Order: sequence, then structure tokens, then C-alpha cells
Amino acid sequence: MARVKITQVKSTIKRPQTQKLAIKALGLGKINRSIELEYNDSTAGVIRKVQHLVKVEEI
Repeated sequence: MARVKITQVKSTIKRPQTQKLAIKALGLGKINRSIELEYNDSTAGVIRKVQHLVKVEEI
């Protein structure tokens, strides 16, 4: 599977609780924090939920 680098670029302040939990599930929580994950169906679903808050780059 491909790996992706996910960086949080916007705050979760004034966002619905489901989006806040999705950011936590990805392992983020602060702006400009990045993680690398395997890109699979479950990861894609979480990214889709918060796509306006994160930047995704293929590695």
C-alpha cells in the first residue's frame, strides 16, 4: 500500500465533535503537526471527513 504524509493546516476550534475526534484518530491535534500513515480504506474515510483541515501528500 502507499504511504501518505498528513499535515494539519487548520484548527479544530468551532468544528463539530466528529471532526475533532477524526483529527485525534489520525494522531494530530495541533496545527503543522504531521504524521505518516499507510493509505487504506479506513484511513481514506477519516481523511475525507476532515479534508478541509488537513493537507495530504503522497510519499
